[in-house]
Amino acid sequence: MFSEQILIFFQIIFIDLVLAGDNAIIIGMVASQFPSEQRKKIIFWGIGAAVVLRILFTLITAYLLQISGLRLIGGILLLYICYKLYVDVVKQQGKEDNIKIDNSSFLKAITTVILADITMSLDNVLGVAGAARDHYYLLVFGLALSIILMATAATLISGWIKKYKWIAWVGLLAVLIVAIELIYTDIKVLLL
Repeated sequence: MFSEQILIFFQIIFIDLVLAGDNAIIIGMVASQFPSEQRKKIIFWGIGAAVVLRILFTLITAYLLQISGLRLIGGILLLYICYKLYVDVVKQQGKEDNIKIDNSSFLKAITTVILADITMSLDNVLGVAGAARDHYYLLVFGLALSIILMATAATLISGWIKKYKWIAWVGLLAVLIVAIELIYTDIKVLLL
């Protein structure tokens, strides 16, 4: 039991290391197009939106993963996320190249950041919620860690991933294990 919790703990850390940096990178890219005063506001609102979205997604996902059949869907979605991680992180084809930054207005910049938060928070939350299973204190830990990493260390983490490929591979493996566990658990329940 305790060794399972330690394994889940490290899975969550590696999932967060690989997935939490995306939001902060996008926020930084969008904010860098504005003067210093507006840049601080964009970072504040962008991180604030990401925090709110992660809390909402975590609550919804933790509930939904308790329903038979939805773990299978979550596992399949995580397999797709594994593929995207392989293409985007391991092969170094960054997502940031595909983001169109409209620096014509402050409101459009905030909208760009929030849209990026919606798409990139869901993968992190699904990975952490799937790994945590019914260990809700580990789910809360994973949520808090992803927020801290996103807000403070995303640039450092993205640099580590580029410099030390093994971190990306370990994170990818952690997400893959969670995906397989979710699919296996649901198939086993559905077949009984």
